[in-house]
Amino acid sequence: MSIKKDFESKIKMELKKELNLSSVQAVPRFEKIVINMGIGKMRDNKTFVEECVSDLAAITGQHPNKRPSKVSISNFKLREGQIVGIAVTLRGEKMWDFYEKLVKIVLPRVKDFRGVTKKNFDDSGNYNLGLREHLVFPEVDANKITYNKPLQITVKTTTRDSKNAYSLLKATGMPFKD
Repeated sequence: MSIKKDFESKIKMELKKELNLSSVQAVPRFEKIVINMGIGKMRDNKTFVEECVSDLAAITGQHPNKRPSKVSISNFKLREGQIVGIAVTLRGEKMWDFYEKLVKIVLPRVKDFRGVTKKNFDDSGNYNLGLREHLVFPEVDANKITYNKPLQITVKTTTRDSKNAYSLLKATGMPFKD
């Protein structure tokens, strides 16, 4: 059974009891998942940028957006409008599919994985997770990769409380360290 079906059938009711909420509608849910790749110094390398775009598209099943710089910073040799990152925002069914793949396949493939930390919640109830290499995703062919690319995953929830967001992620299978 998928995580989404589990959430709809039983996790939602369990969270309602655990968090002492008056209605099932008040139970925290996933709003969206944002996957981001910063390209930094490699922004002038066209093959690197195109490889980032194709890898992120393969990982998410959706075409990524290129994120331009908003300001110029002369010390970093950065001009306004230059591409500094690549991002994908997932909602709905694609979001649930990606989350299930992340929890069940990707995180267990990370070298020396002992769980994710509880400290990565922000004040808005969002969870941020960084991966040092994107090769842990099954869609990425290691033989065709010339550069190792880190990426950041942000899970945005409907709650503004990090404790409720933690309960949601824990109930849906996120492997936290004890």
